[in-house]
Amino acid sequence: MMIHRDSVKVLDVQSASLQNYIHSSEKQKALYKRTLFVVSISQIFGGAGLAAGVTVGALLAQQMLGTDAYAGLPSALLTLGSAGAALFVGRLSQRYGRRAGLTAGFMTGGLGAIGVILAAIMNSVFLLFTSLLVYGAGSATNLQARYAGTDLANGKQRATAISMTMVFTTFGAVAGPNLVNVMGDFALSIGVPSLAGPFILGAASYILAGLVLFFMLRPDPLVIARTIESTNQERSDKGVLSTIEHTENKRGIIVGATIMVLTQIVMVAIMTMTPVHMMHHGHGLGAVGLVIGFHIGAMYLPSLVTGFLVDKLGRMAMSIASGTTLLLAGLFAAFAPGDSMVLMVIALSLLGLGWNFGLISGTALIVDSTETSTRAKTQGTVDVLIALSGAAGGALSGLIVAGSSYSTLSLVGGILSLLLIPVVKWSQGGKNNTL
Repeated sequence: MMIHRDSVKVLDVQSASLQNYIHSSEKQKALYKRTLFVVSISQIFGGAGLAAGVTVGALLAQQMLGTDAYAGLPSALLTLGSAGAALFVGRLSQRYGRRAGLTAGFMTGGLGAIGVILAAIMNSVFLLFTSLLVYGAGSATNLQARYAGTDLANGKQRATAISMTMVFTTFGAVAGPNLVNVMGDFALSIGVPSLAGPFILGAASYILAGLVLFFMLRPDPLVIARTIESTNQERSDKGVLSTIEHTENKRGIIVGATIMVLTQIVMVAIMTMTPVHMMHHGHGLGAVGLVIGFHIGAMYLPSLVTGFLVDKLGRMAMSIASGTTLLLAGLFAAFAPGDSMVLMVIALSLLGLGWNFGLISGTALIVDSTETSTRAKTQGTVDVLIALSGAAGGALSGLIVAGSSYSTLSLVGGILSLLLIPVVKWSQGGKNNTL
């Protein structure tokens, strides 16, 4: 009987806490800012975990297998694991809130990294591949965390909220690869193979990201947003308007997902084969690293400006800007002389910038077009499509270059990005002003 009374008291306290946020716009604003801060901190750790492991995954597989033939498997396994985890994290977040979903995703990624370390110590290829699959949960969670900051944002803040978390991801993503040698030396000092060193950083980073969210993401922004929306719905009489809004929401989800999938395919396809193309034209690893560094910088660093533009100019305007920028990237990559570092830097920077425009505008559209009762589940499903489209882009890029050339790949990518324009035109057939 005492346990039952205690449970009732806890529920009453939680209900009172929710009511405080429902009826106070000031508390909602404060929680929105706090959520952005907490998610941004977790993204620094998450970015480090992602980049550190990805940097040496192929090298570790190559070393353990003694051949280059399967060196691409780590990337494929990470992508496959990411796709499955995106669905899992999305559904878990939908049922229990962002805190539960994101914490579980990062912790799972951390366990995967520990598995990779053990695989290197035991020289177990099976454990390595299994662990890399689990490790992919970290990258999926890192991507889905961008949604958490939008739960309490209004329509004019959502893209800015998305972009802020992406900027903080950059700090970790840049630090991770730069610590590869340091972590390799540390691994050797404790009797672990040097290539497993970055996964020590990956494990610590993912687990820390999960702990930050578990202890600091309180109250849960999605739970609060869902309660506010439910209260507002009870106060309004929807009738026929509900059917119209539901149709328009479905259109927005399709458009947002298409934008992100197309930009992901184009970006991954051209980026994947650029190092191979450069090496064939006499560039060294330093030059390749410089070009890819500019590319990654362009993917994330412009985010704050992009978020502002998406909120001010509109989702569709920036989606067209994404397609145009990706077309320019494809043209530069296709027609630039293979020995021109400057033009390759421009091409890959434009490629990253076009992806940035597409991801932020598409993500904002998904948030605009979903209700809190189904939002996290839908976002997880969309991120599965993004992960799989990236895998497809990477796989097809090699086939196109092998059958034709890098120039053909770049032109195909540029032309494919133009499909964003008819997608935008189709979206404008609806009457949803948020589009």
